[in-house]
Amino acid sequence: MTRVSVEYKDHIAHVTLTRGDKMNALDDAMFKALLSAGQEVAASDARAVVLSGEGKSFCAGLDMASVAGMVQMDPAELLMPRSHEDANALQEAALIWRRVPVPVICAIQGVAYGGGLQIALGADIRIAHPDAKLSVMEMKWGIIPDMGGMVLLPQLVRSDVLRLLTYTARPIGAQQAAEWGLVTKLSDDPLTEAQALAEEIAGKSPSGIRAAKRLIEVAETKPRAEVLLTESEEQVELIGKPDQMEVIAAQMQGRKPEFK
Repeated sequence: MTRVSVEYKDHIAHVTLTRGDKMNALDDAMFKALLSAGQEVAASDARAVVLSGEGKSFCAGLDMASVAGMVQMDPAELLMPRSHEDANALQEAALIWRRVPVPVICAIQGVAYGGGLQIALGADIRIAHPDAKLSVMEMKWGIIPDMGGMVLLPQLVRSDVLRLLTYTARPIGAQQAAEWGLVTKLSDDPLTEAQALAEEIAGKSPSGIRAAKRLIEVAETKPRAEVLLTESEEQVELIGKPDQMEVIAAQMQGRKPEFK
C-alpha cells in the first residue's frame, strides 16, 4: 500500500503521508516511502515543497508494531550503519527534508509525536493548527529521540526547553510550541497557508532560493570564516545571472518574473 504520495503543480511538490487511517504512523514501508519521496523531490525541478499528512493528524510517530519489532532485533544492526552520508535510514527520514535543495513547508494538524515531530522539524518552516499537539515522545517508551532530533531541536529551542521536552515526553499545544520555537506560526487551515507560502516562494528566483537554503545550512553549522566565504561564493554565482536579471527586469516593468 502506498504510504506517501508526491504530486507536482506550478513548480510545487506536494508530499503527503497517506496512512490517514493510522494517523500516518511510521512503519517500515512509511520510512522507505519517505526516503523515496525526498529523493524524488530533490532530483526534480520543484521550487518549493509542501509536506503534510492526510486525515486527522500529521504523524503520530512509530506504530506499535514497529516499537514491538525493534525489541526483537539487534538495535546496532538497525541504527549504526551510516547509509545516508552521516545518517542512518531512520534519521534520513527527517534529515532528507534539509537535504532537499528547496524550502520545505510542513502543515501540522492533529498530532506530531515522536518520529512524526522529528520529520516535521526537518522542514524549513512549520505551520500548525491551533489545536495541534506536539511531543518529543520517545521517553514514553524508555528511549531517546534518534531520528535527527538532536541535530534539529537544539537549533530551534533553548537548552532547558529541549531537556524538559525530552525528559518528560509531555505533549504541548501548538501555541506553546510556537512560543518555544518548534512551530513557525499558527493557522486555522495550515495546509492552505503552507500552499500559499510555497506559491510565494516558488515565485522567487529559483537559483537565489536554492543558494539561500545552502547558505543557511552553512550558517547554522559551520565556523564564521566558512560562513563568510560561502556568502561570497554563493553571491558570485547569482549576480548578473539570468534569474537575477529577470528579477530586476520584472521589478522595473512592474510584473511578475518568469523564470526558465
